[in-house]
Amino acid sequence: MESPQKDRLSLGKTGEEAAVRYLKKKGYKIVERGFRLLRGEIDILAYDRTTLVFAEVKTRTSLAFGFPEESVTPAKQAQIRKIAQGYLAKHRLENVPCRFDVLSVMIANDRQVMIRHFENAF
Repeated sequence: MESPQKDRLSLGKTGEEAAVRYLKKKGYKIVERGFRLLRGEIDILAYDRTTLVFAEVKTRTSLAFGFPEESVTPAKQAQIRKIAQGYLAKHRLENVPCRFDVLSVMIANDRQVMIRHFENAF
């Protein structure tokens, strides 16, 4: 039997893989995944034409705790902004247009995936 932590990590990775496939189909160019800085991480960095997108992916298998996107709290948004600022400084991308997206991934029992994409979410 797998631990709940391992199950959550596996579910998160499955959701991120689905989100990457979704973004690629929409023509996004994936630049980096799992960028870590300070005590946080940005799941996906991608270009939507000339705009650098910092994408947060939230994955769930049920709505028992609400929609996945509802877990991107103001505190989480502030953390993502700080990490994004660090990324931009590290890569000297001061003048690149940016936005923050949230990809809400629901995975049903039959492994069917539904993705809701919130562009410019915060």
